[in-house]
Amino acid sequence: MYRPYHPPADPIVVRDLTLQQEEMRTRVRLEPLVAEPTFIAGCDSSFPTPETILSVFVLLRYPSLELVEKVYNVGPVTVPYVPGFLAFREAPNLLEAYKKLHQKPDVIMVDGHGIAHKRRMGIAAHLGVLLDMPTFGVAKSLLTGRYEEPAATAGSLSPLLDKGEVIGEVLRTKDKVLPVFVSPGHRCDQATATRLAKACTRGYKLPEPTRLADHWAEQFKKEIR
Repeated sequence: MYRPYHPPADPIVVRDLTLQQEEMRTRVRLEPLVAEPTFIAGCDSSFPTPETILSVFVLLRYPSLELVEKVYNVGPVTVPYVPGFLAFREAPNLLEAYKKLHQKPDVIMVDGHGIAHKRRMGIAAHLGVLLDMPTFGVAKSLLTGRYEEPAATAGSLSPLLDKGEVIGEVLRTKDKVLPVFVSPGHRCDQATATRLAKACTRGYKLPEPTRLADHWAEQFKKEIR
């Protein structure tokens, strides 16, 4: 992901974004899915240039993980880079990409964190609240919290803790490969998020929905150059 140097954020912008996150947090619901999904989506965003954002959604049939659709949207970057508030930078364009799906998913796997965030409002939670859709996050790196390294074998887990609260699980998806960080976003609970992340893993570090979203982002970049 392209992340050039940015000057320190305007304190007024930080204050306003913090208040928005705190309000959105009151709307987050962590609960099991009402039924087993038929379709699962994966999404990811990247920044081909400092001024543009590319957002991708892929739709897979579940549990076969057959690719059904792939869509993208390119738009302008409208929010400055502020650590901890990336959802405000990415979500508007993700929503535009989501609108292009002909078949809507039952649950969305987001490349990023759900409640495993300082204010419990990572991109998966943010997007879930905006869409009022079940979402969860699978992130490649730690944002907040502490954990013990899970065992080296695929499928091993350890809790991600923040001040005694479980905010996610650390999942080894492939033997002796760095783990991913799984956390619920909205209308999904931790058990469901972890179960689906495991069920969607096919021998790669990333589960198929976000792996394919990342793959197609690279392909779509070639179309817009």
